[in-house]
Amino acid sequence: MKTDEELKELVRQKYGEIALQDKESNQASCCGAGGCSTEVYNIMTDDYTNVAGYNAEADLGLGCGLPTQFAGIKSGDTVIDLGSGAGNDCFVARSETGESGKVIGIDFTPAMVHKARANAETLGFNNVEFRQGDIEKMPVTSSVADVIVSNCVLNLVPNKGGVFKEIYRVLKPGGHFSISDVVLIGDLPEALRSAAEMYAGCVSGAVAKDVYLDLIKSNGFDSIELQKEKQIHIPADILKNYLDDAAIERFNFGSSGIFSITVSAQKPADKKEACCGPDCC
Repeated sequence: MKTDEELKELVRQKYGEIALQDKESNQASCCGAGGCSTEVYNIMTDDYTNVAGYNAEADLGLGCGLPTQFAGIKSGDTVIDLGSGAGNDCFVARSETGESGKVIGIDFTPAMVHKARANAETLGFNNVEFRQGDIEKMPVTSSVADVIVSNCVLNLVPNKGGVFKEIYRVLKPGGHFSISDVVLIGDLPEALRSAAEMYAGCVSGAVAKDVYLDLIKSNGFDSIELQKEKQIHIPADILKNYLDDAAIERFNFGSSGIFSITVSAQKPADKKEACCGPDCC
């Protein structure tokens, strides 16, 4: 089994390759930057084309939802996008915050950060910035964000609980997040779970839906809401790389499944510290 650092390096390398290709090239291969015949990165993506602020050059087709659609972003908000890629969700968020707001994208792949900065410069957006960093240790001060969004990224991070802890730290009291991500119901076949390509393709790094929601609750968030859910179907020609026909049939018609969810939660506005005096405990 690969270590957390090895998994993160795998993702960094793969998404660095994707950043150097255009969207058409990514969609022409199942691995984004690979050489197979059907999509794996792009099988989950939702259609942004009618969303305000959408920029085709910044859309590499790597998401699994539309978190900004559900995020309740207001004019003047400070928004942080985790795993910002080429900047698509940041630019959509910027259309909601307006010029009085601020949008910060964080990505740990240098080539993605470079691509996003170039896109922002082309668009002339002075209130959108991109920072290279690990979302388990965000390069952002505490209590700065009104809203945090993320699109199909936490499934790529080994320490998901650490990310939710950081989200809590960075949000203002009363701030909230809206995150689209991949989760599991039941168990993945071992051949899929152990495949590096499936990890970088957002599948084998996913955790059980109940575990995911429990991580949110255990890190102090409230008002947890499942905003959207859809099942993800892996094409047969991808599955055939890992499973025989009988295993594919069991996987497709069994009780397990891969789902994209969009979930929101709030950092309490008035979080009381634990006390141990005459009036409590």
